[in-house]
Amino acid sequence: MMPIIIVLAVVVLIILFFVSTYNGLVKARNKVKVNWSQIDVVLKRRTDLIPNLVETVKGYAAHEKGTLEATISARNRYLSASTPQDQMKASGELNQALNRIMMLGESYPQLKADTSFLNLQKSLQETEDKIQYARQFYNDSVYTYNNKRETFPSSIVAGMFHFEGFEMFQVSESEKEVPKVEF
Repeated sequence: MMPIIIVLAVVVLIILFFVSTYNGLVKARNKVKVNWSQIDVVLKRRTDLIPNLVETVKGYAAHEKGTLEATISARNRYLSASTPQDQMKASGELNQALNRIMMLGESYPQLKADTSFLNLQKSLQETEDKIQYARQFYNDSVYTYNNKRETFPSSIVAGMFHFEGFEMFQVSESEKEVPKVEF
């Protein structure tokens, strides 16, 4: 009778381990997804501000057509991106385009003094700050999830149930470069 109780206790402990580990992996995966959606929300806010910014700049720097078109094109690529990886890449391109537009403000004193431009610039800066924080939370949750998924013994459960890893949100090499605007 005693060996049966011990075997049942071991089986129950193994089942509890698998259930607990599985649920922990699901919670961590869902946290990654929630944090990605937070990034998506603030990136969408940024794309909504861009047409207003471009229209404001057009009046002062009409001959900067290439910069304005590149910004709209980058915005459209972001909006049409279908996967988080594509969105990350498109977001980097959009960052570069926005940096070039903001540098135009430095070159045109009338634009730099325009209230609409200043308000849009402030809104974009606040949005960029939110994006930075959201990326940090996303990367933290990816780090936690990937560690759970890859460390023993939870890696056994992750492998059995095909838990896939997530990529960190990384800054591309081109985003690290200081944008150059020449006239």
